[in-house]
Amino acid sequence: MDQPTVDTIWDWLDQVPDPEIPVISLVDLGIIRDVRWEGDMLNVAVTPTYSGCPATSIINIDIETALRDRGIEKLTLTQQLSPPWTTDWLTEKGKAKLEEYGIAPPSPKGEPDRCPNCGGHDLERTSQFGSTPCKALWRCRDCLEPFDYFKCI
Repeated sequence: MDQPTVDTIWDWLDQVPDPEIPVISLVDLGIIRDVRWEGDMLNVAVTPTYSGCPATSIINIDIETALRDRGIEKLTLTQQLSPPWTTDWLTEKGKAKLEEYGIAPPSPKGEPDRCPNCGGHDLERTSQFGSTPCKALWRCRDCLEPFDYFKCI
């Protein structure tokens, strides 16, 4: 088998969902930092969203599985901790997918801009932590629905 191009591999990785927020891919999340061939060995650099992220091992397994299922035999995953991940690395496509799914994407002001359910602006934080540590729980006073807000990091 010929070596697939780096662009092809990026496309494959864009199909691997985040295990905690499966509506976005690992590429949309911005944690795939680099993909490169070193001879016949593929190296994928991954930056976890934070050092204690419980999904890190699952993410690595999912990456390996996706690439091995496509014929990649020689593979190295490198954990890249510097620079640390930030929500600035989320793609615009990923932010839009979050909102469509009902999760308010991160905002530079550190709180949601609008309710992802109804678009309302009368919002209140109900808990610093949501369904995962990287999210906070908010409620819209317009539609009265709770929603997760993806915290800025």
